[in-house]
Amino acid sequence: MKSSITSDKPKRTLRLWSVAVWLLAWQGLSVYIGQGILLVSPVAVVLRLAQLVKEISFWQSVLFSFSRITAGFMLATVSGVLFAAFAAIFRRVEEFLAPAILFIKTTPVASFTILVLIWVSSRNLSVVISYLMVLPIIYTNVLKGISSTDAKLLEMAKVFGVPRRRRIMYIYVSQVLPFFQSACLLGLGLCWKAGVAAEVIGIPKGSMGEKLYMAKVFFATPDLFAWTATIVIVSLLFEKLFMFLVRCLIGRVETL
Repeated sequence: MKSSITSDKPKRTLRLWSVAVWLLAWQGLSVYIGQGILLVSPVAVVLRLAQLVKEISFWQSVLFSFSRITAGFMLATVSGVLFAAFAAIFRRVEEFLAPAILFIKTTPVASFTILVLIWVSSRNLSVVISYLMVLPIIYTNVLKGISSTDAKLLEMAKVFGVPRRRRIMYIYVSQVLPFFQSACLLGLGLCWKAGVAAEVIGIPKGSMGEKLYMAKVFFATPDLFAWTATIVIVSLLFEKLFMFLVRCLIGRVETL
């Protein structure tokens, strides 16, 4: 079964020359200000990051936050797909979940973080916050994909007596995958922003959020930028890996 699932994949517009221009502008502004505590240079950030990667505590903090934020994302992905499937089958399920999804979508991350801290320890805070931020995105996009399935294809499958399992695999899955891919792209960026923000508020010991908070407290601007760069790099690497797996899944479906 061939489809155009990957034809609408957004193209990256990031170019090396534009990155270089922004880095040069950053360096020039840093030199002009002349106050490292206000704006550190990119060279100083790289040098500080090179020092941090030699420390065991650096990798422990990266692993601490990575494991929890990705766990929240994966749990949200699985449960979002399942909730959407049940909501598509049972109208009452969709009606029941609608207020909760709306509440999660409209509540600020800071409010959720403070509320969750009442019931959950700070060590697991980023798991819950990442989960809550990604769940509505996965749920609404997958549900929209299911509801957008071509009715004519379903009618044809029914007329020819195509088994339910084959209908799910060859019609529903292929129709929903583009929506799922878009949801994952949105959710991946949001889960890291929300997860680290929650750690900055909850300050769990040994997390990247704690490192950011301590850098702010002690006005360690190079550390602040170095940890920010680390978070960006780790989140981008995870996004690349996860979306590669999603594209492999899509390619497998297209060849069926």
